[in-house]
Amino acid sequence: MGWTWMLAGMVVFYSSYSLIFPSVETAATSNEQIQQVQQESGPSADNPPLQLKHEGRTITSALRQQLMLPMPGAVPLVNEEAVKRLAVQLEREVRREPVNAILDGYGSIVPEKPGATLDIFSFKIALLSYLYEGGPVVLEIPLRPIYPRVDSEILSAIKMNAIGRYTTYYNSRNANRAANIQLASKALNNTVLFPGERFSFNGTVGERTTEKGYQRAPVIVRGEMDEDIGGGICQVSSTLYNAADRAGLTITERYSHSRNVTYVPSGRDATVSWYGPDLAFRNPYNHPVLIRSYAGNGQMSVSIYSSDMLETQNRPVPQPSPGLPQEEETKSN
Repeated sequence: MGWTWMLAGMVVFYSSYSLIFPSVETAATSNEQIQQVQQESGPSADNPPLQLKHEGRTITSALRQQLMLPMPGAVPLVNEEAVKRLAVQLEREVRREPVNAILDGYGSIVPEKPGATLDIFSFKIALLSYLYEGGPVVLEIPLRPIYPRVDSEILSAIKMNAIGRYTTYYNSRNANRAANIQLASKALNNTVLFPGERFSFNGTVGERTTEKGYQRAPVIVRGEMDEDIGGGICQVSSTLYNAADRAGLTITERYSHSRNVTYVPSGRDATVSWYGPDLAFRNPYNHPVLIRSYAGNGQMSVSIYSSDMLETQNRPVPQPSPGLPQEEETKSN
């Protein structure tokens, strides 16, 4: 359903908010049509354009003729397609994504930053005033806040109680593999999993590409050693798997390599690839959990934290051999 605005006497009738303006994400922007209308009927003293500003900067301007359908002998109606295009343009210009609170390298909280988006309802009301009531011709684009998913209060409640830890070791002299491990570890760090929420390694770390900085390094393909972009990140997923299992999280998806790896005990690995296997688990607790991940100086470590009030269901998990496995020490890759 669309929406229709009409003027009967001095009364403006319009439908409910959900019908006034369908989702702006589905509308296409067409500046060509706006420019055509501007050429046909330019601004004048009796027809001042509506100037739309954001933080002191004019984003765009629009004339009544651009936003209304001509109705000879009758009160013109709002051109809903033109208004949707205008709103899409404004949304693109003013949208600011929120930033979650995180812990820095010293364990201190870096506060969250709220985002903002177009307040469509307030924008529509102001637009009606301009079109039908001679309202202001300069409008500061109305915004509504977008709150971050993780704020400082949540982090402060779950950052102290470690419910699962696991550490593995790698050859830091293999620069490409070490760089891949560090990139994946950084993408994983500061992930918060809310009660009942499912974690996906691929969904969190994302596709491993050269554009993101991932490099070619050894991987296991059908039981054979090969090289590919992102080689080494399975050590990150395997370290995470053991930390998550030790913390009592519910493992829902995990696959072993087609041959043994040296950085975890036999059967304790978790292979991942973008178009193939994933590592996934769910938070079974009634408190959020925080994943902290670090890779550097030949050490890959994952710690999982939650509230002090949490009653954990820890599982026994075998530790890897301390230090770099001999096989990794002697390999050039």
